[in-house]
Order: sequence, then structure tokens, then C-alpha cells
Amino acid sequence: MKLLYKIPPQEHNCDSLKKILKDHSEVKFVSLMGIDLGGNATDEKIPINIFIDDMEDFLEFGIQTDGSSVVLHEIATLNNAKLDIIPDLNVNWFIDYNYDLLDEETNLPVGTLIIPSFLIHENKRVGSRAILERAFNFFKKSVMELLKIHPHLLENVGIDSIEDIQEIELTSATELEFWVKTPEDLANIEKLHTSQALKEQYWQRTSGTVRTALEKTIIKMGRYGFQPEMGHKEVGGVRSKIGVDGRTNHVMEQLEIDWKHTNKALQTADNELFIRRIVEDTFHRYGLEVTFRAKPIEGVAGSGKHTHLGVSAKLKDGSYRNLFAPVKLKEDFLSILGYGALMGILRNYEIINPFINSSIDAFNRLKPGFEAPVCVVTSLGHSPEIPSRNRSVLVCLVRDILKPMATRLEVRSPNPFSNTYLVISSLYQTMLDGMIAAAESGKSNRELEREISKKAGEESFYLDKDRVYRSELNVFEHFTKEERDKLFGVHPATPWENIQNLEKYKERIAILLRGNVMTKDIINSVIVSTIDKWTNELEGRVIFDNVQLIRECKELHGEDTVTDLDNIHWKNINNLRKELMKDSTNNLSIIGRIRKALHQGDYQKASDLHILMNEKVDELRNKYIEYKQNLLEA
Repeated sequence: MKLLYKIPPQEHNCDSLKKILKDHSEVKFVSLMGIDLGGNATDEKIPINIFIDDMEDFLEFGIQTDGSSVVLHEIATLNNAKLDIIPDLNVNWFIDYNYDLLDEETNLPVGTLIIPSFLIHENKRVGSRAILERAFNFFKKSVMELLKIHPHLLENVGIDSIEDIQEIELTSATELEFWVKTPEDLANIEKLHTSQALKEQYWQRTSGTVRTALEKTIIKMGRYGFQPEMGHKEVGGVRSKIGVDGRTNHVMEQLEIDWKHTNKALQTADNELFIRRIVEDTFHRYGLEVTFRAKPIEGVAGSGKHTHLGVSAKLKDGSYRNLFAPVKLKEDFLSILGYGALMGILRNYEIINPFINSSIDAFNRLKPGFEAPVCVVTSLGHSPEIPSRNRSVLVCLVRDILKPMATRLEVRSPNPFSNTYLVISSLYQTMLDGMIAAAESGKSNRELEREISKKAGEESFYLDKDRVYRSELNVFEHFTKEERDKLFGVHPATPWENIQNLEKYKERIAILLRGNVMTKDIINSVIVSTIDKWTNELEGRVIFDNVQLIRECKELHGEDTVTDLDNIHWKNINNLRKELMKDSTNNLSIIGRIRKALHQGDYQKASDLHILMNEKVDELRNKYIEYKQNLLEA
């Protein structure tokens, strides 16, 4: 008997569901999966017989839960906590199998039917899935209206008449990077850094349990219909070892998995969330830990989740036209709407970054030197005829002159824990703003290319005067930090700084509110939850980890082998340790001052000190490595 992996939308009616579940008695539970504003998924185990017996009510009314326990700050509050979770009948439902528990009757693993759902508070859809659904529908409707009002846009992409269009389709996809390691193993930063510098791991052959788990994951993804395209090693990691028992040990590797895009944004985000479960469960079964953190190991490459977006028109004759691809692919990089979408992201990135990167971990990744984007800039390529790719920019143009449908935008700043529902929603809203501006400007492809390629100080009908938005150079190597800050804008270093951009650019918030995609309450909830998460992580996790590191940096040299250099190293290290965490009656350490600022609600000071602490901890870590390198015994 074959396992059931998914139930498509056309089967989401009582008659079909009862028959399917009767034929698959190994499915023992149901879980309604709502997504809060933090990207967290609800997971409850409802016995399948309860679902079947009361199926009509379940499908229409769902279940109730306590909304104060999820990330819906100042929406679902302690005194107004009722939250409904209502099934979404228009996306695929998946079966999550527990391979460690077999059904006694069928001898198959016990399954849970995962039903992606909407969160409802006071009769309003408030969760992440609802925001993305509204953004998706509003974008499609608005693009159709643009094409009707501005017929020159049709000619620009090779469509004869608005009457030829059946519908607008949006393609979206994410790439998932992650680290795997054997439990208890600690990172050797020097070895990891050297391996990365030598490019020993990128696209190398996987082996042992890592290979087995990766291949098993890809096979499972295929069974669920996710259409996996590739799995490979990423830049981070070191070679694993084989123990005397023949097992792979000391695993510490970075991997990436890619799968086919979809033309339904909600399905894209739902798929990614479930694929993360497949990855975790599969690698765990082979004794390997998985982390989707953006920067799990300081000093080496972090993990990204590059997000791809495209827009097409499906014609009534069954053919497609990519609305980002120009008619003459060898002469122009993008269509008018393509340039508009790209400019919309770049001009308004400061107001969408809070929905893309909201954690300390995210900003630990976004630093120069690790291929992580910190500059609000794009690259089009060196010439339209020969497409190229600049990996140092925020937004890449992906194109193939032989495949017009491949033209799309790749946003490189999201990380594996970014809330994909909010990432895509905010990108759609800003892309649309730029597309409207480009359409109304009446400018040609070439004129828009000149606009996006402007120099600092040059006027623009849409882009900010003092900024530069395009570079075909490596922005980390060609420009100094001061030059990057001046030309591309100062990148926030903490979640607090990121949130402050919503106030700095408050006149642009209206872009997110268009079509009621987001509301002021939702934006405020994201702000409050981000600050709450940042302050709690800073005090309860980051400071705790740094204190442990400071205490582990101990004097190691002995009297018999000590040199004057050892003494100098240790004196500098010990001074840093005291500066970081040793308080006195007259002077607070950096950590002591952070705690005081947090308790007083002085978040700007706490943020400034957070940055200073990071710099000093990096300095301490590097000095301690240098100190140990001169010791005969350590």
C-alpha cells in the first residue's frame, strides 16, 4: 500500500476527503497550520475520527485557540485572545509522517494531515497567510489595470491586445540553505574559515550520512510533488571523518536545496515551510542536527534564502509572455514593467527590510565579506547580449536570452528563518509601486535603464537623488565602507535600527497599506514583536553566550614556556574581558550598560552598545586565537 503524500484542492470536499482518509487509515491526526506574524506555524494533534465525524463544521469554522500565545502583539491580547484557525481549501494539504511510529494495522508510519489555515481575530484575517493572499490578489488586479490604462506596456512585451490576456500569473520561489552537523561537535572557526577561503566545499561531492540524508530528502520532496531541482554543498563546512565503526562523524557542512517555482504565492510559502520539516526529520533520522539559523557560526558563511519573483501574462491561446522580459532580449535588459519592479524594491527597501530581517541572527549574517548583501543596489549585467551575475548586490537580475520566461528578480537578503509570507507580500507591494511609476512616466526601456544607472546627485523622477542604485562592480572590494554608506545608504546593524527606518521613511508606509494588504495594526504588531524579540534575545541569549565566551578565554601559558609576547597578548585579552563584563562600583561594563539601558527602555542606547559589544567580542575572539597560536601547549 502506497503512502498518501498530499491532497490537492479539488479533493477538499467532504465526500472526497472521507473516502481518501478511509483508504489511508495510517493518517491518525489532523493539524490546522496557521502562520502568525513571526512566521511560526501552529501545530496541534486532532484525532482523525473527530475531524471526520464533524468535517463540515471543521472545514467552515475550523478550531479556536488562544491568540495571546502566538506572535500577534497588540492584536490578540491577553484580554482579547480568541483566535480562530480556518482551513484554506485552495492550496495543497500535506501528510506529515512519523517514521518512528508505525500504525499497528497497516504497519505504515503514522501520519498527520497538515492543513494550511488562516488566523481570524474579531472576524478579520490577521496572520501571515492572509497578508500574502491579499498582496497576491491585489498585485494581479493592479497589473491588469495598468495594462489597460497604458497600452504601450503591452507592445513593450509583445502582446497585441489586452483582450488576448486570460490572467496575470506571479511566479515565486525560494532557495534553502542550512547547516548540518553531528551532535556535540563544536565548530573550529580557524579550520572552517580556511576551508571557506580555499573554496574546498562549494559544489563538492557529498559523502557518507550527509549524502544519504540529502538524497533521501530530495526523493521525499519528489514524492510530495515539490519538483526538486538540485541539492548541493554550499561554501561553508569542513570535511567529515570516518570512525572505526565505519560511520561518518565530525560532520559540519553547509548545504542548499532548490525546487521548482509555483505560480501561487501562498503555495510557495507553504511548500517551503513543509520542506524545512522534511529536511529536519530526514537528517535527524541519520543522527545529524540541522540549523536554519542565518549565522550559526561566527566568522564563516551564513545561510541565505534567496527569493525569486517574476510576473507573466497567460494568453487565451495558452501561451505566456514574461512581463519583465523585453521584446528584444539582446538589446534591453528588462521591460518597462521589469525596470519599474526593480526600482520599486530598491527605492523602498528600507520599509520592507523590517519584514525580511527581524532578528539578531539575521543581522549577524548581513556583514561584508561573506557574500551577504548589505548595500541597497542592483546589477543588470555587463551587456544585454551576454547575461552576467553580480553576487555582491541586494537584487540580481536573472535572465537568459534564449529563455524569455526565465527573466526574474532575485532578492538575496532573506535568510532561512525570514517569514516568506511577509517577505513576498512586502516585495509585491513595493514592486507594484515602482511599476506604476514607470508606466506613468512614459519612459522607454533605455530611459529607465539610464534612470536606474544614475550617479549620486542626479535627479530622478522616482529614485532618491543622492543615492546610487546600480553597480556592476564587487561593492565590497571596490568601495570603502564610507563610500558604500554614502552611495547606497547606511545598512542597519540591529533590529532596532531596522525598525527605526519605518519612522524615518513613514511617508512611504502608504505603499504597504495599498489594497488593504497590510494595516496600521499589523505594521505596529510587527514593530512591537520585533522589539520584544530583540530585547529578550539580547539579554537572555546573546549576553549569556558572550559571558560564556569571555569566561572561556582563560590564561593558558605556563612559567616554563612563557614569552613577553604571551604576556602582552594576555594583558590585552584580559583588558577586553573586563571592559566587556566586569562591573565596579564606579564603572559599568559594556554588558552592564546594555542591561541598564534595556531595563530603562532606552533602546537606542542599548542598540548602540549592542553594536559595540559585537565589535569587542569579535576582537576578543581574534586576539584569543592569536594568543593560542603562540603557545607550545594549549
